[in-house]
Amino acid sequence: MRILKRIVFFLLAFVALALILALFVKKDYAVEREITINKPKEEVFAYVKSLKNQDNFSKWAKLDPAMKKAYKGTDGTAGFVSAWKSEKSDVGEGEQEIKKITEGERIDLEIRFKEPMESTSQSYMITEAVDSKHTKVKWGFTGKMNYPFNLMCLFTSMDEMVGPDFEEGLNNLKGVLER
Repeated sequence: MRILKRIVFFLLAFVALALILALFVKKDYAVEREITINKPKEEVFAYVKSLKNQDNFSKWAKLDPAMKKAYKGTDGTAGFVSAWKSEKSDVGEGEQEIKKITEGERIDLEIRFKEPMESTSQSYMITEAVDSKHTKVKWGFTGKMNYPFNLMCLFTSMDEMVGPDFEEGLNNLKGVLER
């Protein structure tokens, strides 16, 4: 019985220490990747501002081709909402809304995840002309990891978790547009 008490005490102390440590771990995160596409900026921007086109390049859209999708509003304009629901846990359920468009330059999105875990993040795509035939595309994601889940950031960063997915999506986008 004494050993059992020590084990329980040790586990409680470990959990308490972890929760205290989480108070001091950074909660905000930012991920950004970029690629250069061999197409004029106007053509690239016209393509990426349509959220329905993400089905052709986003890794997450490709994870479950059978996911249910719904749309509200006019694609490529502020206020347009693209929603998804998947039975696969790594895709889950959520929606993204175009919050602001700076024509020819930037699209700002709000992503609202419902499952597997509720959270809200901001995302953006920026297009910059390298020259008349080449465009740099930046895809980024910012948000906050709430307490005590921010403790996970000690073991892996959002950049490590999501960055490769952005890279894959940008490479897919490059392939689609350069065909």
